[in-house]
Amino acid sequence: MPRITPSEELNTLAVLIANAAPAGIGSDALLHQLGNAYQRRTLQRRLAQLVDQQRIEVRGEGRATRYYPRSQPVESAHPAATSPVATTADYVPTSAEGAEIRAAISQPRHLRKPVGYQLDFLSQYHPNHTAYLPPSLREQLHTLGRSPADQTPAGTFAKDILNRLLIDLSWASSHLEGNTYSRLDTERLIEFGQAAEGKNALETQMILNHKQAIEYLVLQPENAQVQTGTLIALHAFLSDGLMADPAAVGRIRRRAVEIGGSVYLPIALPQRLEELFGIVTQMAAEITDPFEQAFFLMVHLPYLQPFEDVNKRVSRLAANIPFIRHNLCPLSFIDVPQQAYVDAMLGVYELNRVDLLRDVFVWAYERSCQQYVAVKQNLVPPDIFRLRHRQALAEVIAAIVRKGEAATEEAVKRRMPASVPEADHTHFVQLALAEFGALHAGNAVRFGIRPLEFGEWERNYRGETA
Repeated sequence: MPRITPSEELNTLAVLIANAAPAGIGSDALLHQLGNAYQRRTLQRRLAQLVDQQRIEVRGEGRATRYYPRSQPVESAHPAATSPVATTADYVPTSAEGAEIRAAISQPRHLRKPVGYQLDFLSQYHPNHTAYLPPSLREQLHTLGRSPADQTPAGTFAKDILNRLLIDLSWASSHLEGNTYSRLDTERLIEFGQAAEGKNALETQMILNHKQAIEYLVLQPENAQVQTGTLIALHAFLSDGLMADPAAVGRIRRRAVEIGGSVYLPIALPQRLEELFGIVTQMAAEITDPFEQAFFLMVHLPYLQPFEDVNKRVSRLAANIPFIRHNLCPLSFIDVPQQAYVDAMLGVYELNRVDLLRDVFVWAYERSCQQYVAVKQNLVPPDIFRLRHRQALAEVIAAIVRKGEAATEEAVKRRMPASVPEADHTHFVQLALAEFGALHAGNAVRFGIRPLEFGEWERNYRGETA
C-alpha cells in the first residue's frame, strides 16, 4: 500500500505557493525554499495532489510552469466550499483554504512579500457569471436570512428591527475597529445619549456615527442603493469628526495610504482611484444575488481603499444594503472575533484570496440570524391582501367618513375602486368594515382623515356601522 502523504507536507507547499502570489512560483524555486528536502519527482506528485484538491492551480508548460494559489472566484457551477475544520474558541470555524491563508499571513511581516493593487483580482470577476459564494452556500444563506417581511416593500424588516439593529451593528462594527465600548454602553449611548464614563471621545463619536449611517440606509429606503453617492455618504457619516483632515470626510482620497501590519500598498494615484471606485461600485450594483453582492463589497471596497480611512466600516454597512433591500436578516457582525476578521482582510490584501473572509462572512451571518430569530418570531406576519389593496382601502374609508355616510357593506360596495378585482370584493368589504371597527381619532390619520373630520363622523355614525 502506498504511503499516505502527510497533510502537513501539502499545507507547507500550499503556504509557500500562497506567499509567492501574485507572481506564482516554479518548481525550482520551491525545491530551493524547501532546502532540497524533496526529490523533483516527489515534489511533482505533491503538487499534483494540491491541484487535484483544487487548492492550487498551474499555468504554463515545461520550464515555464508556475503554480498559483486558487485565488479566482469560483464559477457559478462550482461545488460548495470545503467544509470547516476545527479551530480555536476565539476564532471562527475555518476551511482548509482559510487555514492556509491564516498560516501564510501569520508569518512575520518582514518575511511577507510586499504587493500592490492587482487589477487582475478585480477584472477576473464577472458579475452573475463568476461568484465568490458557491450556489449551494447562497441557497443556505437565503434560507437562514428569510424574514416574515419578504413580501413587503424594500426596507420593511430593517425598520421593524431598527432599534435592535442600531445597537448591535454600531457596537459590533466599532468593536472590530478596537472600540472598547461594551454592548450595554452602546445601548445607553444610542437610546439615552449617555456617553460611557472613562471612554475616549473618539470612541463615542464612532458609535454615534454608525447610528447615523444605519438610519440613513434604513429610514430612507431610496438611500439603500449600491451606488457611488450612497457609499460616499456612508463614509461621510462614519468618518465625521474622526479624520485628521476634515476635508477628507466623504471624499475619495488624494494621497497615498498604508495599512498597519500589512505589506499591501494600495493605489496612490487619485484619478486612477476614482476610476476604479466607479468600476467596483458598478460591478457590485450588477450582482443580482444579495449575498454575493454583500460579500463582493466586503472584499473589494477595503481592497481598493478609496478613502483615507474608515474603508472597512463603509464596507460593513454597505454589505447590509442588499439585505435591507431584500428584507433579509441583516449582518450585524455580532461576536465576530477581531483577529479572524483582521486575518481575513490581510488574506485579501496580500494574497488576493477570499476563502478566510468567506469563512468569517458565513459564520457572522449565521450568528446574526441566531440573534434575530426571536425578533422575527415576535413580528406579526404581514397581511398580503391588505398590503396589495392598502391604497384602495384608504380611499374608501376616507370617502365614507368625509361624505358623512354610515360604514355599511352597501356603502363600501358603492365606493369599490376599479383597481380591486371582482374576485376580491367580498374580502375587501370585510377588511374595510374591520378597519372601521378599529378606527379612532389616533389612527384615522393613516387614511388622511383629520381629527375634526373623524370627530364629526363618529358623533353621527359610530353606532350605525355594520
